[in-house]
Amino acid sequence: MNRTLTMGACLAAAVLGASPALAAPKAEPVEWTLDGETFRGVLVYDDDHDGPRPGLVMVPNWRGVNDSAVEKARRAAGDDYVVLVADVYGRDVRPRNDEEAGPVAAALRADRPLLRQRARKALEVLQARPEVDAGRVGAFGFCFGGTTVLELARDGAPLAGVVSLHGGLSTPLPAGGEVGPAVLVLNGAADRGVSAEDIAGFQREMDAANADWQFVNFADAVHCFAEEDAASPPGCVYHERSARRAWRMMDDFFEERFEAPARPAAAQ
Repeated sequence: MNRTLTMGACLAAAVLGASPALAAPKAEPVEWTLDGETFRGVLVYDDDHDGPRPGLVMVPNWRGVNDSAVEKARRAAGDDYVVLVADVYGRDVRPRNDEEAGPVAAALRADRPLLRQRARKALEVLQARPEVDAGRVGAFGFCFGGTTVLELARDGAPLAGVVSLHGGLSTPLPAGGEVGPAVLVLNGAADRGVSAEDIAGFQREMDAANADWQFVNFADAVHCFAEEDAASPPGCVYHERSARRAWRMMDDFFEERFEAPARPAAAQ
């Protein structure tokens, strides 16, 4: 099915006040443990679909697993993908606002090995699902989540591709070998949290790692531009034009990646 047409049909139905013909993908809680700690994510997929299909790990912004994250996963899943909203905080850590989220995210940004370990575990959980074609998996994330999926790529995770939407680009642990997954970075040109030095450093790192990478800057867009419920001006604001283009680019990217064989992950 053409996912762009499906999304367009849903939007048109909403404008006309009609109900879309397609039911929304279901969302079910999924728990796993790592080093004695329990994590609780949400698996989103169309349960009318027969047979395994590609899977996507979605790492949310710094608010973690919440209703907003699940709705974004529904949009990404459609009837083509199984999406796991990844919990990298722990089952009992659910920030209620930015003030609570900031310190939790900062602690993981300061411990990249732990962040990578938790994200990899979420990937393993997704690959083990019977609904998923374990050989065709990718990852995407928003803000803090974008930072996280780039760490997965640097760590040599067995992914066809990763997409970072307004995520941080710098890292204390640059790729030590080749980056196997294709990488798409969707960045707000007016995002003050991403400097010209960050961008140049990221591009040098990807070139040194022989990565298949793309970097897109969206004019006038600041941080959070692809999240419709972002409304914390001036630094975190939804930008409709850029969001529409970013979602379409991500859709095209994963469609292309799952049609092509994944590049082999480099030995770590």
